[in-house]
Amino acid sequence: MKIKSPLNKLLADNRGKGLFRVDNVSQDEATVWLYDMIVSDSFFEGISAIDFAKQMTAIDAKTIHLRIDSPGGEVFAAQAMSQIIREHDAHIIAHIDGHAASAASWVALAADEVVIAPGGMIMIHNAQTIAYGDSRDLNETASLLEKVDGILIATYAEATGQDTQQIADWMDAETWFSAEEALLYKFADRIARNDDVALENAIQWNLTAWSKAPSKSPANQDGNRNDPVSTLDHLRRRLRLAEKQTA
Repeated sequence: MKIKSPLNKLLADNRGKGLFRVDNVSQDEATVWLYDMIVSDSFFEGISAIDFAKQMTAIDAKTIHLRIDSPGGEVFAAQAMSQIIREHDAHIIAHIDGHAASAASWVALAADEVVIAPGGMIMIHNAQTIAYGDSRDLNETASLLEKVDGILIATYAEATGQDTQQIADWMDAETWFSAEEALLYKFADRIARNDDVALENAIQWNLTAWSKAPSKSPANQDGNRNDPVSTLDHLRRRLRLAEKQTA
């Protein structure tokens, strides 16, 4: 038995689009490009926790620049990748060049510092994975996901200083944060300077698997700012977030 999920659609819609590589390795610095989906197995054509671990543990630099543009992926793989980041001896700076959606937001917040591009976005929601098997297998997976949701809530709350109920509400709602919102609610430490942004390399991800995804990617945000409908939707979302914050 197989249950269709948004994650299945995300992986299918974006197969073969991503890249993962390590550049400019020295004793002082290294750059890791996580411009891909996060998967449990490289069969799905994303970056797996095993491949991520092999590359990260081979780096002996003092500072690692982890550049992220990811539509998300499997939560259990992201959990493993986050732990690899936390245990690494280097000072790790996560640069959100495009999206850090879904599982990728967990990976980003595991870094020592989070820098988001002016047009970047972070999305958090309840944990998802791909499940196979009979009803007992699926029930066990559902139970595990509930536990992971609790871990996610605690992790996001610790990283941002936000109330756990507020985090849970944002996750239930599949909340997308602009760079300004990410800074406001402490999901990011600062917004990148224009000359420190790699948005020209941003991948045009198909985000239709997510119910509230922005209609345009960060690479096209300049055009989006002049769209009255998009601007109105953005203002409404800012108002809802502010109301939740002050409630």
